[in-house]
Amino acid sequence: MPILHFHLAEGQYTAEQHEALLLESSCFFAEVLACPIDRVRVFIQLYRPELVAVGGVPLCREDRRAPYFSFIVMEGRSLADRQRLLTGFTDIVERLLGVDRALVRGGIVPVTPENWAIGGVPGSVMRQAEVAARARQAP
Repeated sequence: MPILHFHLAEGQYTAEQHEALLLESSCFFAEVLACPIDRVRVFIQLYRPELVAVGGVPLCREDRRAPYFSFIVMEGRSLADRQRLLTGFTDIVERLLGVDRALVRGGIVPVTPENWAIGGVPGSVMRQAEVAARARQAP
């Protein structure tokens, strides 16, 4: 179920940087959540610079780098895991894309298991044992 979106401006990064971002963040996501990597999905969404503003200034007028990421996880994940993901994805962006970490933004989109489908089946049904175990461990 883990899904991660990176929102970046076109032309600011190389294809190699995109690939490294996809690969490293996928591995990190799977490691932190202790889930098989085949469950992880990572997307890079590119925006034309004239369609992105940072600090009220469109990027077509000023070349600033201020990536944004968001990730979806099922409710019940520990606060420690969620915070580790926020910090880790920021670290990855800073290192691989050469962005000042103070300019990186990111957020979590929690989803209840009954509101998530895997092959058309609610996550609460599909992974009942996993969801129950996480709920017992949640603070």
